[in-house]
Amino acid sequence: MHGLINKSIQSFLRDTYGEAVWSDVVLAADLPTKEFEAMLAYDDEITGLVLDAAAARLSRPREVLLEDIGTYLVSHENSRGVRRLLRFAGVCYEDFLFSLEDLPDRTRLAVPDLELPALDLRQEEASRFTLTTGNGLPGMGHVLVGVLRAMADDYGALVMLDHLGEGGQGECIEITLVEPRFSEGKRFELGVRTG
Repeated sequence: MHGLINKSIQSFLRDTYGEAVWSDVVLAADLPTKEFEAMLAYDDEITGLVLDAAAARLSRPREVLLEDIGTYLVSHENSRGVRRLLRFAGVCYEDFLFSLEDLPDRTRLAVPDLELPALDLRQEEASRFTLTTGNGLPGMGHVLVGVLRAMADDYGALVMLDHLGEGGQGECIEITLVEPRFSEGKRFELGVRTG
């Protein structure tokens, strides 16, 4: 597993629940180190152990924890880069949805050795879509549900999301765009302000 994924889980747990919870997870998962390095590779089993230990420590289902990580990646101030990467997709939530298939390639531009599974978006009806993740990153569908929910808030859209489970093609998410302009979205500027 790419170290950036493990580092993101570590940051989520520390930023959301505090250092003591992270220390408990490190101990319960019997990790060889307390810190993950973003650019190293780790055995996939380590990621599973960390997620299982965190779910047990927080008394939350693993799927809910993964959705919370997805939300964190977009909404926490320590993850502004992810939000910016996603907001470059367009001016509305529907533009964002149609750009999701390009996300693995855009991610590789930022982190060349991070391989995300392919994403396939299908428009079933005017306001209903299905998003299928390729195989290769277990739980990615649940993380995407959190990302999709946070991005809807960011754009001011009202959506309903339903993780439909896993199949031979990967995980499937149903997205219903109830109201594209439900509320005022969060401010986004193309350029970054300095000093």
